[in-house]
Amino acid sequence: MLCLLSSSSTSHVLSLYKIFSLQSLILTRPSSHLPFSTMSINLSSHAFAGNPIISKTPKPSDPFSPNSAFQTLKTLLSSHTHEPSSPNFKVLPFRKGRPLARSTGDLAPNWHLGWLSLGDCKTLLENSEVNLIEESLVYLGSKSEDDVVYWAIDVSEASGLVNELGSRQFCFVELRTLMVATDWVDARAMGELAIAGHARALLEWHNISRFCGHCGGKTVPMEAGRRKQCSNESCKKRIYPRVDPVVIMLVIDRENDRALLSKQSRFVPRMWSCLAGFIEPGESLEEAVRRETWEETGIEVGEVIYHSSQPWPVGPSSMPCQLMVGFFAYAKSLEINVDKEELEDAKWQSREDVKKALALAEYKKAQKTSATKVDHMCKGVEKGQSLSADFNVESGELAPMFFPGPFAIAHHLISSWANQVGVNGVEAKQPTSSLSSL
Repeated sequence: MLCLLSSSSTSHVLSLYKIFSLQSLILTRPSSHLPFSTMSINLSSHAFAGNPIISKTPKPSDPFSPNSAFQTLKTLLSSHTHEPSSPNFKVLPFRKGRPLARSTGDLAPNWHLGWLSLGDCKTLLENSEVNLIEESLVYLGSKSEDDVVYWAIDVSEASGLVNELGSRQFCFVELRTLMVATDWVDARAMGELAIAGHARALLEWHNISRFCGHCGGKTVPMEAGRRKQCSNESCKKRIYPRVDPVVIMLVIDRENDRALLSKQSRFVPRMWSCLAGFIEPGESLEEAVRRETWEETGIEVGEVIYHSSQPWPVGPSSMPCQLMVGFFAYAKSLEINVDKEELEDAKWQSREDVKKALALAEYKKAQKTSATKVDHMCKGVEKGQSLSADFNVESGELAPMFFPGPFAIAHHLISSWANQVGVNGVEAKQPTSSLSSL
């Protein structure tokens, strides 16, 4: 996580690690393997999880519910009033998949989402000759205690907004850049990242589901954009937001002292990560882990144990609704046969080498650099420092390898195995059985 150069900094990193936890998960070795009693991991919500505005859906009669809020929205837009409403509406614009953001500009820059009032959003769009209609807004959630309902809108067609918002020190920023720039120990920042990820996934789903896959008819938003319906009277098929499940697994050898790590051609130099792959129809999660591992590396997997899951809205634009489902997978064979069409390379890495790479990689430095980049973008400064150069040892030499940062589930799969982190440092008792081996 951070650069580990002393026992005090090691303690600090373990403390930060425990912040990432929603649930306690007990990870065990099969009895046929050499002793590795247990690891118990306390993970807080991963990046893009823990969305603070979608924890509960209000009842239909509640003014904060999607349908009630949508009716209020229609009334406000048809009355041409800019008067404040209750609940108050805040709108997050997106342009080509990029959310609007701003920066505090403090000594330690921190980004925030660029929320606009409904009236401000309407005026800005009218200045760009775009008419704001209620169907273009997508319901994101609400906070009744703050009397606020949150919406997202795609403003890609309103090109004039870029300069106008730029004059206010707002900028449309890639979600991946915001992901790296987010201080993962800042609950507010993690919450805003989750909101942005949810909004991007919903808006992209709207963009790619404009027509019914059953009859080809045009689809129309329903329930404030939370679903769509075919407009063909003889069809009227309901369409719901898609989720694309992906298994991601850290494969571990029999002795539990090596992990199988892979490199893809699209990775930056020296970066290694876990294996991953999409789930096939009619396939269980455990079967997908075994199949993908075999197809990509020729390694046969036995027991598969669940770790945690993470929404991942920063994949390709056509697949912003991925759900990463993380596992530990225990190898039954060791010989690697890499599928070069899938991977550039795959190697067994020792626990000590993995721990060393985690200790040397300057994830916090990359986070600060990216936050500064966002700050510069919001202020109109075009040049930014390359992030790939920030995973170096402090001496200035290149680290032999590094892994995705704390914003990725791969990081937590790798670091939890390497450090065998237990709850408060105490190993948990081993469960009597596991369905994962079925």
